[in-house]
Amino acid sequence: MEQTYTIEQLRAAYTEQQFSPADYLKQQLSMARADSHNCWLSLISDSQLDSYLAGLASQDINDLPLYGVPFAVKDNIDVAGLNTTAGCKEYSYQPEQNAFVVDMLIKAGAVPLGKTNLDQFATGLSGTRSPWGPVTNSFDPDYISGGSSSGSAVSVATGQVCFSLGTDTAGSGRVPAALNNILGLKATKGLVSCSGVVPACKSLDCVTIFAHTSDDLNVLLEVAGQYDSSDCYARQNRDSNHAGLYLAAKELTGYKIAVPQAEQLEFFGNQDTQHLFAESLNKLQQLGAELVEIDFEPFLTAAKLLYEGPWVAERYAAIESFMEQDPSRCLPVIQTIIGGAKSVTGVEAFKAFYKLQAYKNICDPIVEQFDAIVTPTAGSTYTIAQLNADPIQLNSNMGYYTNFMNLLDYSAISVPAGFQASGLPFGITLFSQAYADRKLLSMAALIQQSNGYALGATKQALPQLKAVDTTQYTRQDSLQIVVCGAHLSGLALNHQLLEREATLIKTSTTSKNYRFYALAGGPPARPGLIRDEENGEQIAVEVWSIPTKHVGSFLQGIPQPLGLGKVELADGQWLTSFICEGYAISGATDITHLASWRAYLDSL
Repeated sequence: MEQTYTIEQLRAAYTEQQFSPADYLKQQLSMARADSHNCWLSLISDSQLDSYLAGLASQDINDLPLYGVPFAVKDNIDVAGLNTTAGCKEYSYQPEQNAFVVDMLIKAGAVPLGKTNLDQFATGLSGTRSPWGPVTNSFDPDYISGGSSSGSAVSVATGQVCFSLGTDTAGSGRVPAALNNILGLKATKGLVSCSGVVPACKSLDCVTIFAHTSDDLNVLLEVAGQYDSSDCYARQNRDSNHAGLYLAAKELTGYKIAVPQAEQLEFFGNQDTQHLFAESLNKLQQLGAELVEIDFEPFLTAAKLLYEGPWVAERYAAIESFMEQDPSRCLPVIQTIIGGAKSVTGVEAFKAFYKLQAYKNICDPIVEQFDAIVTPTAGSTYTIAQLNADPIQLNSNMGYYTNFMNLLDYSAISVPAGFQASGLPFGITLFSQAYADRKLLSMAALIQQSNGYALGATKQALPQLKAVDTTQYTRQDSLQIVVCGAHLSGLALNHQLLEREATLIKTSTTSKNYRFYALAGGPPARPGLIRDEENGEQIAVEVWSIPTKHVGSFLQGIPQPLGLGKVELADGQWLTSFICEGYAISGATDITHLASWRAYLDSL
């Protein structure tokens, strides 16, 4: 029983009666009470654990996906029966009910062991800004654990819990994951409810999940990501972003992944992390991905708005009355950061909103061209002593690759990616547009399996991750559609899919049975796909998922001689696709030899 379990492994152990939930949860609670990393601010009592166990005893494990799974909760998220401090002793209160997301997890069978240490008011990326003292790194106690969700990350990395909840406004759900060799998922903003969360920046905050594997995150997101009508920033999930579309692929062939230009990468003098990131890029290429350098400057410039613009004032708004009464109750560094926001004017706020929208108009078309963009999660790391000696600048360094994410409304996941010579972990981040969470989880699964690192700071081996075959899976409320021309990502008519809440599932090719033509007319230029079993070739395509409620309006926009029919993909699957009537190839240009519409456009 003394090992680190994934959710699936723990459920299997319960089912096979290797041990009881009572024995395991009591063991884990004892382990948490003996924690040496300063993870916890409060833990449940024996009587509270007994209450949770009594609830489990009346349930069937087959009905609860998280039956008897222990988890930790960052102490700015409410858990009934435990104080919420937000990392400030004087702010402490005891909530009457659980935060919405905590309630969803408990109803699914999970058991919260307690509340974890954090950077005060979720302001920081170091894990050192707490009146209870810093949370130490799970690999080396002299080093920072990363914040603000420090205790949540380390409680998972050390095997005290199977998963934990954090929050992420500027990187807090990713940086501590990277520094402790676990995964951190910052899902689409609004997908996981923030009801019952002490806000940092209410318009930007996300509840995040730390876990050992992408398999666990896939299960947890399905449970945690329930729509909450009481959260004014909550958003409904899309059909194309559900658990059934999680696929641990065997390769990344056909995937296009963007990477910042070399001169825009920053490792703050750390040659180890620079080398590890280069190795990660090589690994992506070995797995079949095509890497494309992009200008990353718009993302970096947008990031500066988070602490140089009105969103610092939003942090002040979150605790205004507390600050007005006596700001000295906050740590000095928090007083400096949040207290300085009082001077931000409404005019300055609107100017910043305009700037952000301008950056988003630049960044979104870049993001939409790729399956993901990859960066380091953090360029370097520091000792606790180093961080305390220069708390503002070094903390800022930790957010170099993370601060823009919520401002621009992207989804992201941090994945373990190696170890420095010191033995400290390194992580990379994959990010994409909103509602790309399952796709990012799928890519993370492949990277994680390929690397094969042990779970967190434990010696427990990484298990074989699940591979869910989504190629035969289409929900009744969505349609998978194949596109090969102007509807491709980033091209002239792609907006017709995006406006209808469609989501890119994968890139692929047709079977070797098609001729490809550039049709007369336009703009925009349009292709024609004709089946030819004797003289055909494979043609590059994308597979999108579009909600069925939007299929009708999409059909109305398809001009003759095009229509929708069935096309065979290279894997033998037949999907709905754009096809062309035979008469249209008279006067058209045969571009079959180019094998893709993008190659044709490049040739013009």
